[in-house]
Amino acid sequence: MTSKTREIISKTLRTQGKCTIKDLAEAAAISPVSVRHHMSILQADGLVSVEESRQGVGRPVHLYSLSEKGAELFPGRYLRLTNRLLVELKDSLPEEKVLELFSSIATSMADSHAEKFEGLPFDERLEGLLVLLAEEGFEAEIEQLEDEILIRELSCPYFKIGIAHPEICVIDQTFIANALSVPVERVACLLDGDDLCTFSIQTADQKEVQHNHD
Repeated sequence: MTSKTREIISKTLRTQGKCTIKDLAEAAAISPVSVRHHMSILQADGLVSVEESRQGVGRPVHLYSLSEKGAELFPGRYLRLTNRLLVELKDSLPEEKVLELFSSIATSMADSHAEKFEGLPFDERLEGLLVLLAEEGFEAEIEQLEDEILIRELSCPYFKIGIAHPEICVIDQTFIANALSVPVERVACLLDGDDLCTFSIQTADQKEVQHNHD
């Protein structure tokens, strides 16, 4: 979201909750027609939701609000709360227990989608993994080489948390490994200064999984 006007609209929705086009036009000091243009862009990006509200006789009123994705543009309070929870967790548990907890979370995430992968060829499991990663906030791409498969995460929803708590990085690695049922090695990480978080799967391991499902 690069438009200053759309930033104003989003901030207004954040503070006021549900707004009409008229409300947003007044807040941004632009015409309702211009607001509708910006709202169509925000809706296309999945940042805004709309619902109809009937208020007596006449046409229903459209009320706009931030979607869950849109609310994540303003993560400050959630980050502070998450950070405090993790600090308390790490102060009360040994490091290995913290890692076990994060791994358990990732395993539960993968298990909730296990039926979608059951009986699928490995290539289809890879395609399904990209969809699941996107649902969890990771935009990713896959490159298949001769001896390995590389999974690159183009975005990470945990990056800001991971700066203070790098242990959280075990979640996506474990999630990928459990979803595909193969060993996964992290070969690059944003927190280490790399451009992307990248995971490697050896082709031999992939073929073994394929053989077990044939």
